[in-house]
Amino acid sequence: MTPKNYDCAAGCPVEATLDLIDGKWKGVILYHLCDGTMRFNQLRKALAGITQRMLTKQLRELEECGLIVRKVYAQVPPKVEYTLSAEGDSLRPVITALATWGQARLARVNADNAAVSAAAVERDAAEGADPYALHAA
Repeated sequence: MTPKNYDCAAGCPVEATLDLIDGKWKGVILYHLCDGTMRFNQLRKALAGITQRMLTKQLRELEECGLIVRKVYAQVPPKVEYTLSAEGDSLRPVITALATWGQARLARVNADNAAVSAAAVERDAAEGADPYALHAA
């Protein structure tokens, strides 16, 4: 991973940080590693939908930028563990804050969606529509 030169406006430290954890999987990988050391298959099971190839790629990128440490044990079958580096551990409060904010946002969105659905059911009931009938397209 080639280091980038952030020679720009005041917001660039944020851009530089987000560049390290961008993408669908890196932030989630770091989130899981905040709980402690994990093996490859543990991470794969924790990340529903990720392919082996993508997990390998994301782990390599996180290792290259110094956020995680990969430890290989000389044994058969091979044993490889991933853990946050000191630099990665310094992101723990950021990852925790993202998770807290995300949980609150999901709760708000779900509440908004429930309110919209309830309003639609009330409207349909007022119009005499069967709320359980399938609407023809």
